[in-house]
Amino acid sequence: MVHEHDLEGLALRVSEVVRSVAAQIARAYGTVSEGEIETKSRNSLVSHVDKEAEQALVAGLHGILPDAAFLTEEETVDQSQARERWIIDPLDGTTNFLHGLPFFAISVALEREGDLVLGVVHEVSRGEHFVAWQGGGTWLNGVRVKVSDHTELGDCLIATGFPYYDYQRMDAYIEVLKQFMLLTRGVRRLGSAALDLAYVACGRFDAYYEYALQPWDVAGGIVLVREAGGIVSDFAGDRKGGDQGKEILAANPDIHPLAQSEINAYF
Repeated sequence: MVHEHDLEGLALRVSEVVRSVAAQIARAYGTVSEGEIETKSRNSLVSHVDKEAEQALVAGLHGILPDAAFLTEEETVDQSQARERWIIDPLDGTTNFLHGLPFFAISVALEREGDLVLGVVHEVSRGEHFVAWQGGGTWLNGVRVKVSDHTELGDCLIATGFPYYDYQRMDAYIEVLKQFMLLTRGVRRLGSAALDLAYVACGRFDAYYEYALQPWDVAGGIVLVREAGGIVSDFAGDRKGGDQGKEILAANPDIHPLAQSEINAYF
């Protein structure tokens, strides 16, 4: 049984660790030279800042739950399974960070026996700190937030991410993008899945969809959306299916079925 108070206390301690690492990333912003950037694949970059941030997060989180395992993007620690597991993206939006675009975040989630129970997403440039835990709601800099209350696609601002390595379904993706451009107030592509989800959680975006992501991209943000009253699923509507990031649709409860219907017409 997960106890809310136990998670609230954990969330406070995780927040301290994340804020400390955010300050470390902020100090490094604008200092990474072109020669220090590694290319994992054409559209996937990494720098020493990502790796150092991950190491600091792992050290801090290990101090909170010594027996928990880790799933991390940069694999600076052994990747393993346990009853509790931290899922970490030390710098979501690395390409933005390296190009001087101030839109990148730290994402941390805690998974207990397969369920995501705690999420923290910290937007470094503006110092926006999103935190949620199972049964405890979603909070932005200490103020409780909820998903939007729009009920019509015509009132909605939608977020997405462009495919960056799996181009097999590009035609379907472009058709869905076209539909949302026609049916909504606009579509935004900001370059950080963690922040797209955080912005759904606080009502800035009404929905967010993407495919071909990884668990560390979405785990923290999923907790934020669910605790803010939103729905997260894969494109088929499976609410556990979104957790791996292979396909994700996050939206308020009224918009989710409408957005899913548009996506399913092509995917």
